Amino acid sequence: MQTLQGEFEGRDLKIAIVSTRWNDDIVDRLVDGAVDVLTDCGVSDDDLTLVKVPGAFELPLAVDRLADSGDYDGIVALGAVIRGGTPHFDYVAGECARGLSATALEYGVPVGFGVITADNAEQADARAQPDEDHNKGAEAASAVVEMATLLRAIEGN
Repeated sequence: MQTLQGEFEGRDLKIAIVSTRWNDDIVDRLVDGAVDVLTDCGVSDDDLTLVKVPGAFELPLAVDRLADSGDYDGIVALGAVIRGGTPHFDYVAGECARGLSATALEYGVPVGFGVITADNAEQADARAQPDEDHNKGAEAASAVVEMATLLRAIEGN
């Protein structure tokens, strides 16, 4: 039986990171976690692009345009949506997830979902710690590298 699996070797990958400016105290730590993982995997600084958008609702459009450009092997989407006292959270979080998933499927480009959805700031903070085990940005970046190399393996067979 043949087994195909992605690797954590990103030397020749071009990766975009799209992050929100909203909740930047948390999101900046997600970006740091993603960059750390990507550089650990061998992605060069010259092959990384950071794009900033206002909030999580705007992530899908920016990610869609980057995927459409054909310039990237993967895209890491980072943000934090924290529940408030209105249903706004449900609309933003749901549409963000739907839009990012639709883009990945439409263009065949891995999109890492590093958008924290939390009930409060403490939960969000716990998911944006500097160590890779507690940083959703690091997790999303790792998934993008693995999926980008997996897709290459699938296309090569």
